[in-house]
This record gives sequence, structure tokens and C-alpha cells, in this order.
Amino acid sequence: MHAHGYIVNAMADHPVALAAVDFSTHVLSLASTALISIGNMPAPDGQPHEVDLETARHLIDVLAMLETKTKGNLDEAEAKLLASLIYDLRVAFVDAQKAHGAKPA
Repeated sequence: MHAHGYIVNAMADHPVALAAVDFSTHVLSLASTALISIGNMPAPDGQPHEVDLETARHLIDVLAMLETKTKGNLDEAEAKLLASLIYDLRVAFVDAQKAHGAKPA
């Protein structure tokens, strides 16, 4: 509990306006992090980051798991967004594997 209180106090000392959390925002955040890991998108800090295909693969797998677990519970726009993100990330991942000489999974 003490740690939780610390986090709350630390957050109170540095208020930051965060966007409301909804399903689409969450999956877009995961997809953005995957794109950064693949090397297709700059990180928020603007600094170059090493390509991390393992992290990218993990995030793509998380998105695929969310698609499976939420089937029938998403509205049409959310379902299309998720399917599109997964497809695009998988294509980008394969391209990144080829570019970095990694073996396909």
C-alpha cells in the first residue's frame, strides 16, 4: 500500500493530462510500440532505438490474443481497427526480419 500511495503522491506532484482510455486507444498504443520496436516509427523521445524484433513479436501476439479474446464483444470499428493493425504489423515484422537477416518464426 505504501508504494501505491507513493505513486499517487508522485502523480499528484506532476499532473499530466492523459487521454481517456478506451479499447482503440489501447490497441493503437500497443501497435505504436510494436512499430517502434520494428524500426518503422520513431520513439516519442525522438532518439534512435535499436530494432527489437522479440518485443515486436510479443506485442503483435498480444494484439492477436486480444482479437481472439474479444471476438463478438467489439463494435465493428474496433474489430476492423484491430484486424487491420495485426495484419499491417505482421507484414512490417516480416519485412523487418528480412532487412535484419533474422530467421522467420
